Amino acid sequence: MSSSRRLRRVAVLVLEGAKPLDVGIPAQVFTTRASMPYEVRVCGAAPGLVTGGDGLAYHVAHGLDALKWADVVFVPGYRFPDRDDPPQTVVDALIAAHDRGTRLAAISTGAFALACTGLLDGKRATTHWHYTRALAQKHPLVQVDENVLFVDEGSVLTSAGAASGIDLCLHILRGDLGVAASNHAARRLVAAPYRSGGQAQYVPRSVPEPLGERFAATREWALNRLGESLSLEALAQHAAVSPRTFSRRFAEDTGYTPMQWVMRARIDLARELLERSERGVEQIANDVGLGTGANLRMHFQRILGTTPSEYRRTFTRGE
Repeated sequence: MSSSRRLRRVAVLVLEGAKPLDVGIPAQVFTTRASMPYEVRVCGAAPGLVTGGDGLAYHVAHGLDALKWADVVFVPGYRFPDRDDPPQTVVDALIAAHDRGTRLAAISTGAFALACTGLLDGKRATTHWHYTRALAQKHPLVQVDENVLFVDEGSVLTSAGAASGIDLCLHILRGDLGVAASNHAARRLVAAPYRSGGQAQYVPRSVPEPLGERFAATREWALNRLGESLSLEALAQHAAVSPRTFSRRFAEDTGYTPMQWVMRARIDLARELLERSERGVEQIANDVGLGTGANLRMHFQRILGTTPSEYRRTFTRGE
């Protein structure tokens, strides 16, 4: 098994009042299957019944020992985070796990639990938009950003409301296994293959449904033509709106300008071809619409901070 495909261990820490969708997202994204080298354990402060939010309860098989076992720990959101802190045993276990090199990832109001550890002090973080002000007031050393879907600070990661937990999980998966595995998981979840972590949590005004559908169709149209010339004018023409309207609405929907999105889509396609084929860099550059290997290398380095050859060595095809 290559280093990118080694078994990784995921713990989902269920606290009192845990939100069901927040619990289910990492459990489902990283569920053990042939295509996913992960093992998931759901745990609590102690094994047994944990009262959840929204009328549900959870029977967890593991206690805090699961944090010693895990490579990454997810902390789902829970009710009344601005009022109720997690037990000190939970806080201490999270700190100890982090000290051992475990990544800690919060979904929604799970950020409050991470903030209690002090590990977010001086770092950027986010949470559900309804609680961003409360997080900033309760933990003033945390640099709370209310206008993003997720924040990756390396060993500690936070995300906004529940659905952005999918974006965070796919972001982690992409870093662990590569874009092909992340896209496969996104298709299985019927989710967008990637959204910018810097995208706003919610569109400030309602988007007419036909326009939203039209833009989604244009993105799909573009993804099937990445090897061709794609201009702002061509994208706007496909969506049947003016380039100015298209640019503004597109950025609100995705967090990128149209041409930034196209470039990242091309780089993601190049990553998938590097992972899953033996094609040379020049051929891949031509396939994804970047023309030359030099152009591909330049954008690859700018966006990912590495070279195509180094990337291919990291995500080898061999299992």
